[in-house]
Amino acid sequence: MRVLGFGDNIVDRFVDRGIDYPGGNSVNVAVFAGRLGAESAYLGVFGDDDLGGFLRASIAAQGVGVERCVVRAGESGVSRLRVDDGDRVFLGWNGGGVTVREPLALDGGLLAYVSSFDLVHSSVYSGSEDELPRLAPLASLVSFDLSSEDDYRDPAYLDRVCPHADLVLLSCSHLDAPGTRELLGEAVRRGAGLALATRGVDGAMAFDGRETVTVPARLVEDPEKIVDTMGCGDAFLAGFAVSLLRGGWSKGAAPGRDLIGRALRAGARTAYDQCFVEGAFGHGRPAVHG
Repeated sequence: MRVLGFGDNIVDRFVDRGIDYPGGNSVNVAVFAGRLGAESAYLGVFGDDDLGGFLRASIAAQGVGVERCVVRAGESGVSRLRVDDGDRVFLGWNGGGVTVREPLALDGGLLAYVSSFDLVHSSVYSGSEDELPRLAPLASLVSFDLSSEDDYRDPAYLDRVCPHADLVLLSCSHLDAPGTRELLGEAVRRGAGLALATRGVDGAMAFDGRETVTVPARLVEDPEKIVDTMGCGDAFLAGFAVSLLRGGWSKGAAPGRDLIGRALRAGARTAYDQCFVEGAFGHGRPAVHG
């Protein structure tokens, strides 16, 4: 079972702690999949600054392969955050730096490398949309995080991504259940094989075009023990996807209701465990610029 994170990496700077943590949606999913037993790797662009070296070393220290990544001249992406009552609050970012400004294009050699993975994961923060059609002919499954912003709910954007994705994740904690079902249905109608919604304390929901499967959240009994919620959605997706892969999910074998249900419960457990981790996967160091 091999999982590849393709696209974004970023430094998550917690201004209230004065700590920089490695992260990025594509990185996090690869790290979490590795912790769940998959052989994992990350493919993307690192800046040639000190933060880029910090990111690369931190990811490699998790046992995630980075040998096919590229270093480009330019700054690394930095997001600024703080924690309020356990919840991470985004304060802004620098646009993702050179990682997003000059993303990788998948040539023949990289496509051959990518094709060796069972699952390739990317996100709206990766600048990878133009590469998705190149992934479609491969045997590798493709998952894509559509985040929570309205810009990524636009029909034109969904049409750009969903036909090339076997699984899409949508963050829907701001929506009620009917609104979530409607959005999942829209993603599947526009081409996604399976649509997954995480809804925070209200649990999660998946739709495959035929059935909707739901699972309650696994709640922390003592909220004061929550370190922060950074990476919880990524952890849910990793737990969900790895469970599906273990159950035989492939391009030729769509998951059934029972397998989806087991995967949702696995995702909920992984997201629960993530609540007790600093940053996405630790490896914090004093912030370079406060």
